[in-house]
Amino acid sequence: MENEGDIILGIDPGTLVMGYALLKTNAVKSELITLDVLTIKHLDNQPAKLKLIFEFVQQLIDQYHPNILAIEAPFLGKSAQSMLKLGRAQGVVIAASINKGLEINEYSPRKIKMSVTGNGNAAKEQVSAMLHRMYTIPDDIKYFDATDALAVAVCHHLQNRVQLGTRQQHFSGWESFLSKNADRIVKK
Repeated sequence: MENEGDIILGIDPGTLVMGYALLKTNAVKSELITLDVLTIKHLDNQPAKLKLIFEFVQQLIDQYHPNILAIEAPFLGKSAQSMLKLGRAQGVVIAASINKGLEINEYSPRKIKMSVTGNGNAAKEQVSAMLHRMYTIPDDIKYFDATDALAVAVCHHLQNRVQLGTRQQHFSGWESFLSKNADRIVKK
């Protein structure tokens, strides 16, 4: 459950390229801390890749102090071998996060795309374009894995912001909503 002043670590797991993003949030807004990728292509040995992922995630946690992990679930349409590798990478990220005491949240690719773009079938390019509108993302980010990781973090933030809002406040209609949210009204 997201609280005031949380830091969400978003991860798009992979054994060739793993995307990561850190998002500072509160009940109303979010701010991008950083996003990038860990490139693992140079390693041939699967256990060495998993060790690198584990150590890297622990370094991210030690450096940025997130309290929530939001991770993308492996996509069922991939081959059995790809699913196995992705599942291992995801498991290592989750283990590293559990070891550091983070709350763990997993989201399907469809749920993530729906949260960010409103379309569960959106292409990676559409997700990235929407995130570029929402946050200041460096131009040198060349992998969609980084923006996919940000999308996971944003998905978690948006899901919990909606839950927080509906649990904490009840409105009898538009007038009630507007009277309790005057700071959200944009006057032209």
